[in-house]
Order: sequence, then C-alpha cells, then structure tokens
Amino acid sequence: MVYVSITGLRIKSPLHALRFWWHAVASMAQARGADGNVSAEARSIEGVQHTLSVWRDRDAMIAYRNSGAHLKAMRVFPRIASGHTLGFESDRAPDWSTARDLWLAEEDRRRSG
Repeated sequence: MVYVSITGLRIKSPLHALRFWWHAVASMAQARGADGNVSAEARSIEGVQHTLSVWRDRDAMIAYRNSGAHLKAMRVFPRIASGHTLGFESDRAPDWSTARDLWLAEEDRRRSG
C-alpha cells in the first residue's frame, strides 16, 4: 500500500502567478527530496495546477506537508489560489487521467455539500 495525494489549485488572479509558482516549485523540490516520497509530478490541466504525489505512507506525507517550503506555501495559498487536496491509501498510484477524475469527483462532492 502507498498513500496518494492529489492536489488541484486555481490561481485567483494573474497578479498572483509569480508568487504561486515560486511556492509551487519550492514545494515540488521539497517533495521530491522528502523521506518516504515515491514520486511527485505536476501538470496543468484545464487551468488547474495539479500535483500527484505518492508516499510510502500517510505519516511520510504529513511530515512533508507540515514542514519547510510546503508549510510556507500552505500559509500563502488561501490568499492566492483556491482548490483542494484528496488523499487516500491505494495498492498503486493512479495514472493522470484517473487522478484528475478522482479530483473532479471530490470537487463535485464538496460543491454539493
């Protein structure tokens, strides 16, 4: 089993793009070097900036999430971007198409409340 994390964020304004990417690049570098990280990728799909990361376990992901560049990014992103993260245990990492579908389903669930 691995822990999968799928994030999708929309930049609120073109004025926030530079700040967004500054934090996103630093967070991705941190993820790729983090203990317990199996893989970390990013893609822009239909205006949503997605990450798909796979971890040895949830504890490894939480240790990454709550430290360094990522912690700084989490503090800034509510002001410059909107979106959400979906995390779950799985036998294997989803492909990008499946990851996107799962993220969209979670977005629909959150909107319908």
